[in-house]
Amino acid sequence: MADQTEDIVGLVEAVVRPLIEFEDDLEISASDTEDGSILIEMHVHEEDVGKVIGRQGRVIKAIRTLARAAASRTNTHVEVELLD
Repeated sequence: MADQTEDIVGLVEAVVRPLIEFEDDLEISASDTEDGSILIEMHVHEEDVGKVIGRQGRVIKAIRTLARAAASRTNTHVEVELLD
């Protein structure tokens, strides 16, 4: 499970890093929840939040879809959250 978590975190980081301006402020953490799913939390600089969310939430929705597709290989549920 740890390898898969690292892979998904790497995928999310690879997608988000080119979108943002303040790369040093990017923090991504992952944890396992009680129900066996993976929770990925991202924190970006306040000026980059809009870039990660995108118009009408399209970018963050696409990031969540990619993470869920990567986790579906092993029937694992993934939640990606953007923290303020």
